[in-house]
Amino acid sequence: MRLYIYLFFAAAAGIIMLECCRESATPFSNPNSFTGNASCQPCHAPEHKEWLTSHHYMAMQPANDSTVLGDFNNSVFKADGVTTSFFRKDGKYYLNTQDETGTYRDMEVKYIFGFTPLQQYLVAFPGGRLQATRMSWDTKEKKWFHQYAGENIPAGDWLHWTGNGQNWNTMCASCHSTHVKKGYDSETDSYQTTYNDINVSCESCHGPGKNHIEYIQGAAYKRGKKISGSLLQMYKNADRMTGINQCGYCHARRTDITENPLPGQEVLNDYIPELPTTEFFFADGQMNDEDYNYTPFLQSKMFQRGVQCTDCHSPHSGKLKFDGATVCAQCHASDHYESEKHTLHKAGTVGVNCISCHMPSKLYMGNDLRHDHSFRIPRPDLTVKYGVPNTCNNCHSNKSAQWSADAIAKGYGTAPRYHWSEDLVPGSRQDANSLPHLSKLMADSAVPNMVRAAAARYLGQLQQNNPAAQLLPYLNDTSALVRHTIVQGLRNFPMQIWLNAAAPLLSDKVRAVRIAAANLFLDVPSQQIPTIHFEAFTKAKNELYSYTIFQTDFAMGSLQAGDYHRRINDLPNAEKFYRRSIAKDSQLVNARVNLASTLNSLGRNDEALQQLELSARIQPGSDHIFYTLGLLHAEMGNMPKAEQALYNATRLNSGNVRAWYNYGLLLAQQGKAAEAEKKYLQALKADPVNGSVLNAITILYLQQGKMEKARDTGLRLKEFHGNDPAYRELLTRMRLM
Repeated sequence: MRLYIYLFFAAAAGIIMLECCRESATPFSNPNSFTGNASCQPCHAPEHKEWLTSHHYMAMQPANDSTVLGDFNNSVFKADGVTTSFFRKDGKYYLNTQDETGTYRDMEVKYIFGFTPLQQYLVAFPGGRLQATRMSWDTKEKKWFHQYAGENIPAGDWLHWTGNGQNWNTMCASCHSTHVKKGYDSETDSYQTTYNDINVSCESCHGPGKNHIEYIQGAAYKRGKKISGSLLQMYKNADRMTGINQCGYCHARRTDITENPLPGQEVLNDYIPELPTTEFFFADGQMNDEDYNYTPFLQSKMFQRGVQCTDCHSPHSGKLKFDGATVCAQCHASDHYESEKHTLHKAGTVGVNCISCHMPSKLYMGNDLRHDHSFRIPRPDLTVKYGVPNTCNNCHSNKSAQWSADAIAKGYGTAPRYHWSEDLVPGSRQDANSLPHLSKLMADSAVPNMVRAAAARYLGQLQQNNPAAQLLPYLNDTSALVRHTIVQGLRNFPMQIWLNAAAPLLSDKVRAVRIAAANLFLDVPSQQIPTIHFEAFTKAKNELYSYTIFQTDFAMGSLQAGDYHRRINDLPNAEKFYRRSIAKDSQLVNARVNLASTLNSLGRNDEALQQLELSARIQPGSDHIFYTLGLLHAEMGNMPKAEQALYNATRLNSGNVRAWYNYGLLLAQQGKAAEAEKKYLQALKADPVNGSVLNAITILYLQQGKMEKARDTGLRLKEFHGNDPAYRELLTRMRLM
């Protein structure tokens, strides 16, 4: 099953200018700019030499005899219904395979991408696009392979190698080259992408170097005079979060906010890291998808104790500073950690390696083995209790989790210490028992902010026990990630609950929070926005719009832009972006359903019906599609098809109260009172105090003369909705008011 991410925010790495030399504010001759890695080599030769051996150096290069590792000597690779030929012509590298139309043709390889354990290749397409081929070269096994082995992905699909999911400009460039400007034109749907260095070079991490070079070459430096702005970011002994966040820009699963980063250490000015929720992680926060290292590391005790990336990795070569367990022994230096009493494994076996137990690994991109950086103590007891994975059974796969838990208990003789995942897992289930677990995580300052933000995400999606009351006190949390997540979640609650409390966040100091607040207030009538916050709303709304347009080269970004324009009642632009989203990903049914709603608002119901019927064929298990289809058929006067569609919606175990409610209404209108009552009761089972359903079933009972039942449901309607004018007439007529 393919997962689509409805990401509201996205981000680009921030330039963090750390200026500890402030004796003079002498301006430089011009604004700071990028100068290229060659300008760094004369003064930093050892670092430059290390960098030449790194993955960063080989992140992207022109395709030539010294960079291409794959077999282009008239080799042929057949897999998943596609035959690809690799050959050379006139000193250039070519492949023959299916293009964006499914037609076989010759295409030139312009660039290589990476060099171990796999190498990918980039092909140029119209509109400034570069696309990463599905066929990759395994540098260890010396063979071609498909990254999505076993999947026959057709042309036009988002994941087809010519599609949006494999587009270099939006998916890859910012982390494989230096000072990338995507250069996307949302009107022409084309790119003019630029970069300063083709690979990840010095200024990717240290920032633009012109001012620094000008200072070093000038008289002030020779006199020992310090000038503000003369240092690079990530200088030696810089604040550790500077380095972690700068590494995190690329070594994180994140969404981009802007192409124009703001100076400062707060990453949410520029990008939003993915939270450790069950969408892409296991319920206890362990990696479950291509999540990279940033989010796992910020969950770890290592991070909490002050460890940073460069404590283990050389910043210039990217390699570990020491081999094997020696890198861990920098801090964990004692015979205890090497003893069988600690490892529970005999010397010389794989089980004594630190990473075997504390950094479980998984293959990504077909052959790339990556380790989870949350550095956990193995907890097979949690596997027994919750079903989450554990490192013991990764190796002892022929044993049960209970066997592993017993071995741990016997080996250590004490119960494991509390870990926050013991609350995160039950909290992730979002049932009636989740609230106390999530509330505990939110209130515990010792819990990593990354985890507290995940708890806030779950609270925002919880339907029981008034979770909004648990969220509002943390709107002023010191963590921007927590504030941002809470503001996002408040969209699921009535405006009256959060209107005044959330309004100050329209002028929050962090850009992502302001954008989330603008999105929250976008549906609020302008006259209801507190006057003192209206100017802040206007500014934040402009940031929201800029972010929205910045994302429209991505299929989900165009969907998001369609939603934005629909919410401000700009239906022509909503239609434009929904159609563009579908053009980028023909399987994205959310865009089709929202397009259908827009076409309905424009009075083009026949076109709307086509989109919904196609959506139902693409995703026949979606109750929401059939529910929407039922409403449209009813509006168009085709009651038999409306009834069939609503039946399909409820047959799919729908938790959508409106589906049951509307099905009941349709049956009641057709005189099928007994069947209508069943649908209303099913709706009340899901939401016992729903006003619309209580109103409808009360009227149904009155029409049938079932006065006692009508009084019972009427009293419930009065209890929970007695102040709602929509129901007052009925309650008055029943003499319940």
